[in-house]
Amino acid sequence: MRWTLKPKPDPEAVKQLAQELGVENPVASLLIQRGVDTFAKAKKFFRPSLEDLHDPFLMKDMDKAVRRIQEAIEQGENILVFGDYDVDGTTSVALMSSYLETYHPNVATYIPDRYAEGYGVSYMGIDYAVDNDMTLIIALDCGVKAVDKVAYAKEKGVDFIICDHHRPGDSLPDAVAILDPKREDCSYPFDELCGCGVGFKLITALEQTLSIAEGRDFDFNNLIPYLDLVATAIGADIVPIIGENRILAYHGLRVINTAPRAGFKAIIQQVKKETLTITDVVFIIAPRINAAGRMVHGNHAVTLLKEEDWDAACKYAIEIETYNADRKDADKSITVEALAQIQENKEEGRKTSVVFQEDWHKGVIGIVASRLIETYYRPTLVFTKSGDKLAASARSVKGFDVYNALQECAEHIEQFGGHKYAAGLTLKPEQYEAFKAKFEEVVAATCDERLLVPEITIDAQIDLKDITPKFHRILKQFAPFGPRNMSPTFMTKDLVDTGYGKKVGADETHLKITVTQNGKGQRIGGIGFNLGDKFDFITDQKPFMAAYAIDENVWNGEVSLQLRLKDIK
Repeated sequence: MRWTLKPKPDPEAVKQLAQELGVENPVASLLIQRGVDTFAKAKKFFRPSLEDLHDPFLMKDMDKAVRRIQEAIEQGENILVFGDYDVDGTTSVALMSSYLETYHPNVATYIPDRYAEGYGVSYMGIDYAVDNDMTLIIALDCGVKAVDKVAYAKEKGVDFIICDHHRPGDSLPDAVAILDPKREDCSYPFDELCGCGVGFKLITALEQTLSIAEGRDFDFNNLIPYLDLVATAIGADIVPIIGENRILAYHGLRVINTAPRAGFKAIIQQVKKETLTITDVVFIIAPRINAAGRMVHGNHAVTLLKEEDWDAACKYAIEIETYNADRKDADKSITVEALAQIQENKEEGRKTSVVFQEDWHKGVIGIVASRLIETYYRPTLVFTKSGDKLAASARSVKGFDVYNALQECAEHIEQFGGHKYAAGLTLKPEQYEAFKAKFEEVVAATCDERLLVPEITIDAQIDLKDITPKFHRILKQFAPFGPRNMSPTFMTKDLVDTGYGKKVGADETHLKITVTQNGKGQRIGGIGFNLGDKFDFITDQKPFMAAYAIDENVWNGEVSLQLRLKDIK
C-alpha cells in the first residue's frame, strides 16, 4: 500500500483555531484540512442545521416541475413515479410517491425489472403508463439521458418530469422539467446531491407551494420523516458527505435512530443493532434494500419502505433478509469463479480486469467487480449474458474515471451510464473482444501507474499520548463520514508490541496487538483485519509504524479505545 500524508496546515492557523474552539491542536489541524477554519464554520460543521439547506427554487426547472404537478393534482390526473431498482432509485420512489399520496389518490409506482428492462427509463414502463391512462411520469435517479424514450412518451401523450443527478449527454430530453444539478445551465449552489436528494428538493418546493395554495404556513417539520430515506440513499450512493448532503445525512440518521419508518425498524430489528451510523446504513440497511432488486424485483423494496403496518413490515423484512442471504451466496461463488478466470488468463502488465461468464447472476456482478478490485487493484468489468446482449458492471480504483474511459470505447457499446467510479453498460456479444482490447488500451494510456497501487490517505501523524477519551469524543462528532469527509486516519511511528501480539481468526488472517510508543508510556490495543501476514513485522520488539483509525472496543461491558489498523510498515 501507498501511504500519502496530507500536508500539514499552517501552525499559526492551527493554534488560533484551537484557542477559539477550546480544542487540542490535532483536532484543529483535522478541521482545517477539511476546510473548517473559523469558529462559524466549525459551528455549522458540528451542528448541521436544516436552515442552511438551499432554496429548492434555485434549481433550474423547479418552478416548471412544481407547476406541472400542481396541475396534475388539480385535474385529477394519474401520476406514475418511476425509479431505478437500486437503493437511490427505490428510496426516491418511496419518498416521492408517499409524499404525493398525502395530497392526491391517483399515484402509482414503477420499478423496472433488472433483467427484462435494465437500468433507467424503459419503453415497458412508458407503455404501462399509457395502458393505465397515466399522463405524467416523474422519473427519479434516472432519465437525464433518455432522449428517445421521453420523445416516445410525448408521442403517446405522457409528460415527463426528470429528477436526476447523473451527468447529462450532449442533448437533453424534451421533458416538462429536468431537475439535475449537474446540468451545465443549472446554477444550483450544490451539485453533489443523490437522486433521492433531488427528489427531496422537489417535495420541499411542492410543500412550500401547496401550503401557500391552501392558505397555511409552510412547516418544514412535515418533511423531516422523509429524511431517513434520503440519508440511506446518500450513504448507499457514495456521494460526498459535505454541504447539503452532510445536513441531510445528519438529520436523516437522527430519524433512523429515533423515529424510523416501519420498514427500517423491521430491518434493524432483524440485525439487532441499537444506534446506527452512516457506515451501518451502508453495510446493513442498503444491502438489504438492494437485495430485492438484485435477486427478485425492486418493487419489494418500495413496498417495505412505504409500509406503515408493523406486522406487514416485519413480514417483508424477513423476505428481504432471505433475498440478502441468497445475494451473499451468489456473490461469493461468482467471485471465486471470476478470480479463477483472471488467474487462468494472466497476462503480464494488464491494467484492467475484464471477465465474462454467461450464467453469472446479473444482480450481483457490481458487487463481484468491487470484490475483484480488493485482490487485483485495477479498473474492473464483470460481464454476464442479458437477453441477446452482454451486460456489465464497471468499478474503478481511486482517482481513475471509469465513466470517461467507457466514453472512449463508445463505438463498441450499445448503451452505458453511471459515475466516475461505478458504471453499467450493455454491448452486442460480437463486440466483446474488441471492447475488451479497447478498454485495456484506453486505461493503459490514461491511468497513472501510481493509481494501481492502493492508497491510504493519512490525515496526521500523532503520538499515542494524543489518543485520549476527549480526543475520540470530538472525533466522533466529525460524523457522518463518507467521501470528502472520511473518518480520520492517523500514523504513529516507533511502535513496539508488548509481547502480546498474535495472529487471530479461524485461519489466522487477522492481527491483534498491544503497543507502546518507544517502549514506554500508555499501552493501547489494536486489531488489523487481513493483516495476519504482517506478524513478523512486530515480533522481537522490532519498532514499526502503523496507519490506523481510532475505534471503541467493547469487551465484557467495558469500553476501551483501540487502533483499527489499516497497514503496518
